[in-house]
Amino acid sequence: MLIDSHVNLHAPQFDPDRALVIERARAAGVGLMLTICDKLSSFEAVYALAMRENDIWCTIGEHPHEAKENPSLDPGILCELAARPKVVGIGETGLDFHYDLSPRDVQAAVFRAHIEAARRTDLPLIVHSRQADETMAAILEEEYASAPFRILMHCYTSGADLAGRVAALGAWFSVSGIATFKAADDVRAVIAGMPAARIVVETDCPYLAPAPMRGRRNEPAFLPHVLAALADVRGWSLAEAEERTQEAFFALFDKVPRP
Repeated sequence: MLIDSHVNLHAPQFDPDRALVIERARAAGVGLMLTICDKLSSFEAVYALAMRENDIWCTIGEHPHEAKENPSLDPGILCELAARPKVVGIGETGLDFHYDLSPRDVQAAVFRAHIEAARRTDLPLIVHSRQADETMAAILEEEYASAPFRILMHCYTSGADLAGRVAALGAWFSVSGIATFKAADDVRAVIAGMPAARIVVETDCPYLAPAPMRGRRNEPAFLPHVLAALADVRGWSLAEAEERTQEAFFALFDKVPRP
């Protein structure tokens, strides 16, 4: 089955027709979705959505844009919320030095709190990294050397150097609709070298709609376009790409039972 490893179904863009979006995803063959928490103040809405739907699971985390909301974030708070049913990951967290919507030192401190929560809970850490390759690699390597944790590099569009350094830590990678963009040859080159057993797919909806839907609101029903791009880059059949990404998802998110 198709698994969308990163959706933002609580986003206001889906308020007019959220139920229909979910039904279209199922009709397109998406059998499971992971809806992502972007900030602690959104968690109850994210969690309620996961609890309503048998095929939707969720995470707990604070996006780097929102790190300023809890600059002294206690990992224990994340761990407490992660103990709830259907919470299967820590994040989305990380560093975004493109927009800098939270101060960089605050982003780093909040990121490290998430890493500690991922260690304590043994849940995967969902990592956002934009224009922060060297700092990201340094933090992950330092923290991993202290005590290991599982890493998912979400919507990976960073360079080959960071990819190689985090792959050495056993990281998984998520491929998004960016892989379909005409000008994304550098992204496809990195995808070609990702560890074959540690690749999952995502839409990151409502953002980053794949070709030929660019410019529209993205939704999980568009995931087959992402899978097709991955299959093309890796030289896999669609069936092989589906099977490989499914196996990679369940190996990483092992709190999610197989249907």
